[in-house]
Amino acid sequence: MASHNDLGKYGEQLAVDFLLNKGYALLATNYVYQKAEIDIIALFEGTLAVVEVKTRSSLDFGNPQDFLKPKQIQRIIKAVNEFVLSNDLDVEVRFDIIAIVKKGSKYDIEHLENAFYHF
Repeated sequence: MASHNDLGKYGEQLAVDFLLNKGYALLATNYVYQKAEIDIIALFEGTLAVVEVKTRSSLDFGNPQDFLKPKQIQRIIKAVNEFVLSNDLDVEVRFDIIAIVKKGSKYDIEHLENAFYHF
């Protein structure tokens, strides 16, 4: 596996641990529907948090959260709609990004709640 894939998987695990430490209940990771993959789906205080994790080894090319494109957002929205319907959930949905940047041997984690909207 390429090292950038390893970094991405490690970033997703850091994000899961971060959310669990904040009291989120994990419902799914790497949920796939058609061409979309949702990194993390979690429940927090009655709200379904749909979390996209962006991990980078540096800020040389910009902030991690800037790499979420409109087409990817459309796919995520379609996938979470299927998740909500297939699990018969009646919850508010929030779209978050967890941006992770590797700095030496440490990682900076930024949780952006309501990072984008579904309309």
